[in-house]
Amino acid sequence: MKVDLITLGCSKNLVDSERLMGHLELNGYEVEHDPEVADGEIAIINTCGFIQDAKKESIDMILDFAARRKAGDLKKLIVMGCLSQRYQKELEKEIPEVDKFYGKFDFMEVMKYLGRGKEYNSKAGVNRKITTPKHYAYVKVSEGCNRMCSYCAIPIMTGRYKSRAMEEIVEEVGALVSNGVKEFQIIAQDLSYYGEDKYGENKLAELVKRLSDVNGVEWLRLHYAYPAGFPNELLSVMRERENVCKYLDIALQHISDNMLVKMRRHITKAETLDLLDNIRAEVPGIHIRTTLMVGHPGETSDDFDELMEFVRTQRFERMGAFTYSDEDGTYSSVHYEDDVPQEVKEKRLDKIMDLQSVISEEINAGKVGKVMKTIIDRKEGDYYVGRTQFDSPEVDPEVLVKSADKLVAGDFYDVKITGAETYDLYGEIVK
Repeated sequence: MKVDLITLGCSKNLVDSERLMGHLELNGYEVEHDPEVADGEIAIINTCGFIQDAKKESIDMILDFAARRKAGDLKKLIVMGCLSQRYQKELEKEIPEVDKFYGKFDFMEVMKYLGRGKEYNSKAGVNRKITTPKHYAYVKVSEGCNRMCSYCAIPIMTGRYKSRAMEEIVEEVGALVSNGVKEFQIIAQDLSYYGEDKYGENKLAELVKRLSDVNGVEWLRLHYAYPAGFPNELLSVMRERENVCKYLDIALQHISDNMLVKMRRHITKAETLDLLDNIRAEVPGIHIRTTLMVGHPGETSDDFDELMEFVRTQRFERMGAFTYSDEDGTYSSVHYEDDVPQEVKEKRLDKIMDLQSVISEEINAGKVGKVMKTIIDRKEGDYYVGRTQFDSPEVDPEVLVKSADKLVAGDFYDVKITGAETYDLYGEIVK
């Protein structure tokens, strides 16, 4: 029997889907992930509920499959993930065509519901089916978040922070290496807090050391650090370990003290600037990726101008931004008025992204002539498409390489950068 499994949202959701897929196959199901044409007898939708756009995408997807279920084209329709974790009762009432809803943490019960003998093995990494190109994978080191930022619904959905045991993570990475994975995106809602709950002290630096010691790990890349309470001991590990990418994804959200207080970020502008200076000093050449928010309640034109100047002077190598959306149950929704008009939010977003595009183009242009270690992901048309240590899959620039010789996906090559655009580089193999 065939199962179509659709994953919406972030890479943390993708890891959950991959674990479930492995156990579905173990139980004799044929599974296809994000199929172009969904024709399985069973459909499972792993939803996202982070912001309004993500919720709408998830609901639209459920409704599309619900119509198939109502028409008799599906035997089972199952919904799991963040959206159903948060709104299960409402969804059950509004979309009765769905046979079963699961939340963020009970999707292991799917196997019992489908009636197959081998139940889900909750040990992370066991029987996991990788959906990414076989040379890289995402590894989730924790669940939940304790930060309670004003705008964020994630703690409502995921609960308090819960670190995975280091031994379990190391074992998972070792198992993935044995299956051909070379590059690991280490992910969490908040990497900066890793170990505090489980060990009584921060263990991120130790975890990264232990993972970098696993034979066969070529690259480790760190995603979603939090600026307040950042573990500075991590920086020496990043500087000294060749297989730890000089790359850090750290969501800063804003820079004006007025907004940092309203957002409940537990850090000041001065502390943020000191942190960034320290990161760049301790890890020369590091590429920092950040996310910023515009239009949060109370954001004035002066606050936004301060944010623009911050982007202009910091010159982030990677930066994304999004507009504030009012999320049920968050501190902001309860205590603030959504007082920045949507058209103002959109104009601010366009303005800050226009600035970043200029910065990105200039930074990319500065790489022309340099030789960079590059992993090849795939071939598209006349080009092989790869990434440097400064480029995470899906979200960052790529290196487009022309080569008369056949290049192998998952192999590393020295590539001389010959051209640059705003978000892509061009290169040739150095022989």
